[in-house]
Amino acid sequence: MSQIHLFSSGLELANLVVSSGVLYCSWAAVRELYSEVNQNEQPSLSVRYKVSQQPNCTTIAFFTWPTCSKDYIIQGGGGEDLVSSSTLKESFPLFEFLCTKTTPQFSINKAALELFASIHGSLPSLKSLIDSKPVIITGNSLGGSVASLFTLWLLENINLSSTKTRPLCITFGSPLVGDDGLQEAISKYPTWNSCFLHVVSDHDPVPRVLISPLNPIDSIYKPFGTFLLHSELGCACFEDSQSILDLLTATYSEGPENQNTNQVLEFYEALAQHLNNKVICKDATQLVKRNTKSFEAGIITQLEAIGLVRPQQQQRNNGIDNLITRTERQEKKLVILKRHVFDPSKKLNDMKINMAYLEWYKKHFKDKGIGYYDSYKNPGNLSDLNVAGYKKILTCYWEEMVDEAERRPQKEGASFRTRWLFAGTNYRRMSEPLDIAEYYNKGLKDYINQGRSKHYKQLEQWLKETEKPASNPSQLKKQNVASSLTEDFCFWAHVEEARISCELLSSRESSIGEKESSKHNLVEFENYVLSLMKNYAVSPEIFLPRSSFMLWWKEYEEIIRKGIMGASYYSPLTDLMKNRSYQNYATGDLEIP
Repeated sequence: MSQIHLFSSGLELANLVVSSGVLYCSWAAVRELYSEVNQNEQPSLSVRYKVSQQPNCTTIAFFTWPTCSKDYIIQGGGGEDLVSSSTLKESFPLFEFLCTKTTPQFSINKAALELFASIHGSLPSLKSLIDSKPVIITGNSLGGSVASLFTLWLLENINLSSTKTRPLCITFGSPLVGDDGLQEAISKYPTWNSCFLHVVSDHDPVPRVLISPLNPIDSIYKPFGTFLLHSELGCACFEDSQSILDLLTATYSEGPENQNTNQVLEFYEALAQHLNNKVICKDATQLVKRNTKSFEAGIITQLEAIGLVRPQQQQRNNGIDNLITRTERQEKKLVILKRHVFDPSKKLNDMKINMAYLEWYKKHFKDKGIGYYDSYKNPGNLSDLNVAGYKKILTCYWEEMVDEAERRPQKEGASFRTRWLFAGTNYRRMSEPLDIAEYYNKGLKDYINQGRSKHYKQLEQWLKETEKPASNPSQLKKQNVASSLTEDFCFWAHVEEARISCELLSSRESSIGEKESSKHNLVEFENYVLSLMKNYAVSPEIFLPRSSFMLWWKEYEEIIRKGIMGASYYSPLTDLMKNRSYQNYATGDLEIP
């Protein structure tokens, strides 16, 4: 029998958790903790947790009394309040890593935060459990909110690059945890968003108490992760935030107001037993018999499973029709976003072809006695035009890469940057000199301050954050200098500025101030080049006869000969260039005191 996976990642997660028995084991951990607490304590607004070692996983369960959670939020005491990340930055800066470039602020429910803070001191020892085997974090009611916060804290504190599995958080009847800022920060990173599965019964008021029943769209609180909604008829999965808000409101069955703790827990007990080792995705073969589009049919099937649409219903009211239409629109939008999600791994493989062409271009013109910078600056053949196309494709990719890294939560952004830093540095080495050539060909000045692209600056900054302090050049570095690369990718911008300074010094129309400034700039440039040569940090290609650097030297040598720099002007670099000592640089035999 065929099955249609309409909401791929969320439904796959839910099916895996249900069919593997993980959902039942998670609820069993909550139930066991409830039994222990029920024997020793009276109901109160406090949180308890317990670690259980299973053969294939470790379970960490958090428990709070559902009735106390509901009463605290509904009847006051600050249960509805939100605490902003700017406030947390000063008092409890554990979640600052969730801030992103596009979402610099978010807020967390005060009650959940206070409960998490009350046990935070005993939690650090638990992060070591993630290294041994998979960790399932679970909780009910406000204990589920604490479980969500603990999972977020754990994601920030573990080494994601070396950990084989991420923790999975399964909550039962948890109220919403934060605002749209928190939802956006988590949901924009699919790997984190997929760590959360929230199970909600249609009899449980707690998951709905922070949602405006009249207008869910205006709700301050927003859901994240996958929601598994349950009724007596079955289950349905949704990931879109607005769909979840609509359906949480629509599916509440208005249980008795005096509903006690045991009743709510019994609902989840029955749910866990009913779903144990089953598949929640319905058979979709009957959909072909209906005169409706397949995606809409899938939505209707999901809504039938949670009792909002009756299977044999001939006519529906406007409210249900509007709900179907809204849900279909919102879920379609989510599917489209998933299809167009930026996949850096796949695209990076595609980019290797473009990088290979730039490498060939560089080697080809080096063999012809002209560096690839000067060949590109003075185009004269088809390969110069082709390389511009390859460079454009690479630039679009890396601009998107840098933007993607900046939009991720701080922890994930740092890990992302580290993984892609080598490829980004290699791209910048090959591409930025070509951008410099284009810039100065237009007659512009001051590339570094006025023309440099933001993504180059960011890639350079990330490299500096990982670089070790520079040391004296090793013998191996000297021996391999012939194939080395110029370490400062803006080197040619400095060369062009030095040539502009030579032009100003030679011009009769330049003012005294311009001439003095140009002299200063040229002395600074000499020191800059000499330091690069001393550390073997510049490619021997700069000494090719037709390079822009050697053109600068010819212009500068004439200025010195005319005495414009001063009578008997001398400097270590000018002496080295006049004596042609630079010819020993490519063999690693040039010693600069």
